[in-house]
Amino acid sequence: MTHYAMEPDDNTMTCNVTVLGAGSWGLALTLSLLRGGHKVRLWAHRRETADQLNNTHTSSKLPCITLPEELTVSSQLSESVRGASALIIATPAQSVSQIGRALAPLIDPGQILIILSKGIEKESLLRMSEALSACLTDHGPDNICILSGPSHAEEVARSAPTSVVAASRSERVAVWTQKLFSSDTFRVYRSDDVTGVEIGGSVKNIIAIASGITRALGLGDNAQGALLTRGLAEMSRLGVKLGANALTFAGLSGLGDLISTCFSRHSRNRALGEKIGSGESLSQALESLGMVAEGVDTCRAVRSLAAREDVETPITDQVFQILFEGKDPKQGVRELMGRSLKQELWV
Repeated sequence: MTHYAMEPDDNTMTCNVTVLGAGSWGLALTLSLLRGGHKVRLWAHRRETADQLNNTHTSSKLPCITLPEELTVSSQLSESVRGASALIIATPAQSVSQIGRALAPLIDPGQILIILSKGIEKESLLRMSEALSACLTDHGPDNICILSGPSHAEEVARSAPTSVVAASRSERVAVWTQKLFSSDTFRVYRSDDVTGVEIGGSVKNIIAIASGITRALGLGDNAQGALLTRGLAEMSRLGVKLGANALTFAGLSGLGDLISTCFSRHSRNRALGEKIGSGESLSQALESLGMVAEGVDTCRAVRSLAAREDVETPITDQVFQILFEGKDPKQGVRELMGRSLKQELWV
């Protein structure tokens, strides 16, 4: 068996890593790792994208940055992953299985897989770590780590202080991932609650769409505060039913990411919600946004997952009906406010 990862007690680790995905998040993490002294290769799905990045060292996906000239970008997957200690998956959530199938014949047992994608597969209802594991039957799930938390690419790219959490079934892999990414401006905590971290990172995008809708409707700060609080409850209720630790949702991948995504001007999901709340259809909003808003497909998946697990998710249900069934957003708000009265804490 080939072993690539350095031991967790090595405090001077410098690694060869490959970032798979040349979107804004992949570009931001590439810069962050380069600043940390690591050797980084970047893989782009399209050859035209790789050529453009190699020629201009800039990208419309993240216009605030310039890539170093020594960075090589390739669209050849086998060439990109060979010899890397870690493969960092920064593709859209609904593409994780596709990249997993492509990686299956190429990777070695010792390579660590770090997933940045946040979402639930809309067909299989699998979390990202589950979807990847299903594709890599010869690669143990203990070598998979999730990196999640409040971390907009635009701010990571310019070295704004950021804290995230690395979640893995393996303490060794979680510690290794901490050391790989940690720097003066990028702080990494660790967790063994993979389920909780992934559910938090997924559901927060749905609540962010709802947040954008309420902002566009001019419903005020009281409504925003209630939405985030009840969204957190919804997130926790589903996660706990799936085996997560309730405390995880009070952490970076839960409350932290929820706040950031619902309030930030960088949030695609909040921006999409604002367009919907202003009267655009889903197709119009997606076209004008011009970027992937993970909360759309995740809304479908979470609604189905909650139904399967018999968990009430009233905010997700209303967002689903607004996005896919043409419900008037104002009617959705009225129905949320008119639900039967309950204790604040319930399961």
